[in-house]
Amino acid sequence: MAGKVILVGTLDTKGQEFKFIKELIEGTGVKTVVVDAGVKGKPPFPPDIANDRVAAAGGTPLDELLRKDDRGLAMEVMTKGAANILTELYNKGEVAGVISLGGSAGTTIGTAAMRALPVGVPKVMVSTMASGDTRPYVGVKDITMMYSVVDISGINSLSRRILANAAFAVAGMAGGELPAGAQDKPLIAATMFGVTTPCVTKAKEYLEAQGYELLVFHATGTGGQAMEGLVDGGFMKGVLDITTTEWADELAGGVLSAGPHRLEAAGKNGLPQVVSVGALDMVNFGPPDTIPAKYKDRLFYQHNPTVTLMRTTAEECRKLGEIIAAKLNAAQGPVALFLPLKGVSLIDTAGKPFFDPEADAALFDALRTNIDRAKVELIEMDNDINDDEFALAMAAKLQSYLEK
Repeated sequence: MAGKVILVGTLDTKGQEFKFIKELIEGTGVKTVVVDAGVKGKPPFPPDIANDRVAAAGGTPLDELLRKDDRGLAMEVMTKGAANILTELYNKGEVAGVISLGGSAGTTIGTAAMRALPVGVPKVMVSTMASGDTRPYVGVKDITMMYSVVDISGINSLSRRILANAAFAVAGMAGGELPAGAQDKPLIAATMFGVTTPCVTKAKEYLEAQGYELLVFHATGTGGQAMEGLVDGGFMKGVLDITTTEWADELAGGVLSAGPHRLEAAGKNGLPQVVSVGALDMVNFGPPDTIPAKYKDRLFYQHNPTVTLMRTTAEECRKLGEIIAAKLNAAQGPVALFLPLKGVSLIDTAGKPFFDPEADAALFDALRTNIDRAKVELIEMDNDINDDEFALAMAAKLQSYLEK
């Protein structure tokens, strides 16, 4: 193993704990590099990369941070510096894994550094914040969050075991080797929801039979963000974006938005993409009592006790068509847009709860009107989105783009 486990944290307040996990990791035969992101106070042991270097990497000299005595500024600088240091070490081939520990400040610094690393690099964060909403810390990276149970304040009978578990976990991940497997296949990203599963499953079967590997992302906001991040990271050869429903949540304030940059990564990077309008008939909310009052007169469907779906209106569908057209028109690579004229989800077909031909027509008309036919291949089919014929047509189109 050429790389080392990087320990990132504030040694001025958590030095004893970092020394403890450093010794445990090295006891397994794995080497370490300690990065000190603290500002005040002398660390109890000398780090490999001192805080003055971290501050400089964050854009502000350490003595200036000390003189200004501004905690918010210090956090910003050290967070940026730690991420830059980790990136530098990774680019040199020196990172086999990373571990950090802390409260809210330490978790912010540690996970920012981890998010600077690619997916696949082992990342362990022991945190007092791990039992709550971890989305701000994890983002779309494979960060393992371990709840510290007690505050990280010295070594006691309970924290000793928890910190040891974390140390052995990252050492094991860093030192482990994958068994020899099949030759890597070209990766294709696909998006799926429960109401588009038959379509994605059929397309996946077809493309995998042609020698590709599909990574399917659940279109839950973070799923779309993760896909776009991996596309930006150069992992994918093409995108089968069947389920663009996250844009409905972004437009109407649902809980599964992927943000305003969804549908940009493939086009920006020139990747072949085949796109459809899967599940644009719905906006996602939590239990009924969480739905905004302004929507009280809308059509709802109780998907399960914790998920309530709201049918998009014709006006919302029209706006969605305009947004998606603009995103696809900006693409730098080949792109096809498939329209399933008989329904965009399992519950948007004749006789189903969200069947609304007027709303679907508004979506389709907006796309027809706004798509730049010189850049986007528009294909309309007299099927619903989950018909095998529709799924196979999309898969074959993407295959034709990839083979070119």
